[in-house]
Amino acid sequence: MKAFLDDDFLLETGTARSLYHGIAKHEPIYDFHCHLIPSHIAENKRFANITELWLAGDHYKWRMMRAMGFDEYYITGGASDYEKFIAWARTVEQLIGNPLYHWTHLELQRYFDIHEPLTAKTAPSIWEKANAVLAGGSLSVKAIFEKFSVHTVGTTDDPIDSLEYHAAIAAGTAPIGKIRSRVIPSFRPDKALNIDKAGFAGYIERLSAASGIPIRSVSDLINALENRVDFFTAHGCRASDHALEYPPFALADEGAIEAAFQAARSGQPIDTRAADAYKTRVLVELARIYTNHNMVMQFHIAAIRAVNSRMLQRLGPDTGYDAVHDLQVSAPLAGLLDLMEQAGALPKTVLYSLNPKDYYPLATIMGGFQDNCSKPEHREGVRGKMQLGSAWWFCDHRNGMEEQLNVLADVGLLSAFVGMLTDSRSFLSYPRHEYFRRILCNVIGSWVENGEYPADMETLPAIVKNISFGNALSYFG
Repeated sequence: MKAFLDDDFLLETGTARSLYHGIAKHEPIYDFHCHLIPSHIAENKRFANITELWLAGDHYKWRMMRAMGFDEYYITGGASDYEKFIAWARTVEQLIGNPLYHWTHLELQRYFDIHEPLTAKTAPSIWEKANAVLAGGSLSVKAIFEKFSVHTVGTTDDPIDSLEYHAAIAAGTAPIGKIRSRVIPSFRPDKALNIDKAGFAGYIERLSAASGIPIRSVSDLINALENRVDFFTAHGCRASDHALEYPPFALADEGAIEAAFQAARSGQPIDTRAADAYKTRVLVELARIYTNHNMVMQFHIAAIRAVNSRMLQRLGPDTGYDAVHDLQVSAPLAGLLDLMEQAGALPKTVLYSLNPKDYYPLATIMGGFQDNCSKPEHREGVRGKMQLGSAWWFCDHRNGMEEQLNVLADVGLLSAFVGMLTDSRSFLSYPRHEYFRRILCNVIGSWVENGEYPADMETLPAIVKNISFGNALSYFG
């Protein structure tokens, strides 16, 4: 029997162990999509205790605590931090087979040098040990970035954001001081596209103020968004991000799109087809803008939000009540990408789906748009221009990661894959890169030892090294 979470955790073959310990383990981290709060980075935030660092805002953990039967008082309510920690410990010891069990103990080991399992019995001593480490100051944001060799952090930012914290971090004038890690914004214009959602008209007014462009038409809106992309790229932005229930694709004439926009500005409801036509038009224009700025476009598809309306009213969004959507994506996605391609404006694109049923459709549609030469004079393209994004959110467990890797290998170019991201609000999430790299090395190692790929110890290390870090560095810049 193997020891619990030992050095060879998840590494089942000699080739896997060689690739992980010799190569993947030592690569820096390019975390190109996360939800860390820029002000916390700039302030070099220190945390009062492990509950503040570990449980605040982590809806992955909240969902499991609810499943255990804990009252909301012990999750997002008024219980003390110690009481919440004990509730989480009681939950953890029952999470057999869940990736949170692995992540929890990887984080205890890597951040706090605590190697005993977290249980109701060990929780009091682990609380004391972890909090002593935090009190010692060795886990400030800057120290965490250095400890895990974090090369780049891509935060998620609204077009109207001032990016003042990014500017201060880059200049070294923030309290965190000079850091080796790059902290760059990502452009998330969902509120400018969601013409069918409450608050659209008010948001357009705020976007107008931020850009300095009076927005009275769809063309004005596009100009305002381009103005903000200019501002973001001046602050290091390398990527956009779009949260889509499904890829919108509907064609309508300019008059109909303009009429829908004017109706939404006046607070009138917009039907689905009119909304999709507006979103299609704006996304194609944004693709052109991203291409001109050499930005990556990311689509996060197939999340159904806030399925429990009672708890949405009580706690607000992003509190653990989202789920996997099952809408069709193939035809609208192909149509949308084709419109961008026709305009000569399809940028580097990463496609993620929360529903594994979409992996094969996404991977095969991508294959139809890998051609980089939109103009005859172009002779050099981008390796892996179209990407099947890593197993995301409800899929970023061992089975989900293996499935995504296998699909990409089956119908795409795995060696060009840009790899893992945390997609997290927690500074304790960097061991997820280790978790992914172990799984990656194990998958590749199994192919080698099954005779499906030669034991070429020149090519294999380069593939692992690039998927771990190098491909993302090249792709995002």
